[in-house]
Amino acid sequence: MAIGERVLMGPGPSNVYPEVTAALARPVLGHLDPEFLFLLEETCERLRAVFRTANRLTLPVSGTGSAGMEAALVNVVHAGDVVVVGVNGLFGERMAEVAARQGAEVVRVEAPWGEPLDPEALLRAHPSPAVIALVHAETSTGVRNDVAAVCLGKGEALVVADTVTSLGGVELEVDGWGVDIAYSGTQKCLGVPPGLAPLTMGERAWARRLERPASWYLDLGLVAGYVTGAGGRTYHHTAPVSMVFALHAGLGVLLQEGLEQSWHRHLGCGQMLQDGLQAMGLELLAPEGHRLPQLTTVRVPEDLPPHSGEAEVRRVLLERYGIEIGGGVGSLAGKVWRIGCMGHTARRANVTLLLAALAEVLGR
Repeated sequence: MAIGERVLMGPGPSNVYPEVTAALARPVLGHLDPEFLFLLEETCERLRAVFRTANRLTLPVSGTGSAGMEAALVNVVHAGDVVVVGVNGLFGERMAEVAARQGAEVVRVEAPWGEPLDPEALLRAHPSPAVIALVHAETSTGVRNDVAAVCLGKGEALVVADTVTSLGGVELEVDGWGVDIAYSGTQKCLGVPPGLAPLTMGERAWARRLERPASWYLDLGLVAGYVTGAGGRTYHHTAPVSMVFALHAGLGVLLQEGLEQSWHRHLGCGQMLQDGLQAMGLELLAPEGHRLPQLTTVRVPEDLPPHSGEAEVRRVLLERYGIEIGGGVGSLAGKVWRIGCMGHTARRANVTLLLAALAEVLGR
């Protein structure tokens, strides 16, 4: 099976929508071409619809999801600020590291990898934090954290939410919940290749942003003028034109399907996958009620076929069936498989193929 025919069911880049592939093949325009600037503005409007927000500052940051994380924190974390960070996986760890590099006093609220964060513990961690940061959908563990509950008790703190693996795949209400800053990535449930980080910032966060953050490239005060034309459009950086074409197309597919319908499709495929894995006798890592439908973590069984480690199982799936699943990371390395069911890949036919192939490889 050729690379283009692979079913990518890992936590990384998913199969993209056909409309996105067509958009990537469009002739490249200049990044200041009026036609491109119109399409960029329309892309930002589509992002507002998907984030469920009216925030004017909603844009695709030029960089992958980690650039979105850094842009979110570098613009609002002042030296000496208290930043409460929920850590129950790799990307919570990364948020804590980025905040610390801004000179923040980081207060970590931890849960074991594979368990959800306790919203009350986050809210009790400090009497007056400047920022509370947490991951909505932890890609390293397949756990969903309760962002809405944290927002309810945030007080004067800003809530920064990592929505890299949740945007477009599960319910997310930026304005409805009161999220102050959210960032995402294109390569998960949006069905677009990696390369952009959708980000939205509310008025409370904008009012408290640094005038001169440590990063010039990620200074949203400068980027906003280029993206939104606020105060007259000014040159900031050369935008990745073809990736914006792709994001525009992917958001168009998502909105045409309907956001709630996309959530429902991801939920149905995820439930089908998780039921099938358990019927095979495999154990899921995340507890029921906090499992992500679009990213399932399953414990590597102890009774693997002779001379077959967990990486060998993944290799056989890829080479024999063209199915790619991910391995564990950090403390879960070698202990779990991470199976993505995101974007264009979230189809029942793909789930059926994966379950049948895995059962054959495992001899179950």
